[in-house]
Amino acid sequence: MLLSYKKNMTGYKPTEVAVILTDEKKSIIWVNDAFLTITGYSLFEVLGKKPGSILQGQNTSKETIELISKSLKKQLPVETQIINYRKSGEPYSCHLAIHPVFNDKKVLTNFIAFEMDESTKSPESEYSMLQVQKKYKASSLEPMDEVTLFRRLNTLIISKNLFLDPDLDIKLVAVGLKSNTKYLSQVVNNQFGNNFKHYINQFRIDKLKEVIKDPKNKGVNLFDMAQQCGFKNKSTFHKVFREFTDATPKEFLMQNKDK
Repeated sequence: MLLSYKKNMTGYKPTEVAVILTDEKKSIIWVNDAFLTITGYSLFEVLGKKPGSILQGQNTSKETIELISKSLKKQLPVETQIINYRKSGEPYSCHLAIHPVFNDKKVLTNFIAFEMDESTKSPESEYSMLQVQKKYKASSLEPMDEVTLFRRLNTLIISKNLFLDPDLDIKLVAVGLKSNTKYLSQVVNNQFGNNFKHYINQFRIDKLKEVIKDPKNKGVNLFDMAQQCGFKNKSTFHKVFREFTDATPKEFLMQNKDK
């Protein structure tokens, strides 16, 4: 995936550095796999959200939040320690560095943040993550057009609930984005790590899990619910559901029956 951090840093393992990319308004447009591992969130749960709204909690220092806010408002880099929270509610201390990203006209386009879970940091490490930007930007931020198109794709799919259409295909979406199928397919593969159909099915499964958990749907046939979420074929629905959840639809229903 784009922005996958591959270079070793003294005291830091590559997979331990969470990377968050936002737009200029600080809304998340991409995170790396390490972020998902550290926080417990899925990519689709954080897209469009502001990092602070999902990571900060009761014991997050107000002074630290203010420091970050003032620095970003002035479009300056900032490095600090902060208490963040995983999806489970568990707090963790982390080393955080955030950089503004500018285009060739010196206009702010993005913010990129690097987060290191302190529990996995080597005691002898004195590596400043503020030094990461030069290496990272040189090798990883060049294909910004891909990130931008992926953000537009996510916005279109979510805002219009296009995934609910069982006949949705990449040609239709490409037209909506004023792009082409070849480039759009490349972007989805690079950003999502799989093909377009798999990408759309992720939205359908996330929606279906919500529908199954809704008490109002108690007693509703599972495939009827699946059809509401964009699935057309029963066998495909069962196969895809198991692929994403490691459980059959019926097993998932039983697991969440009393929740």
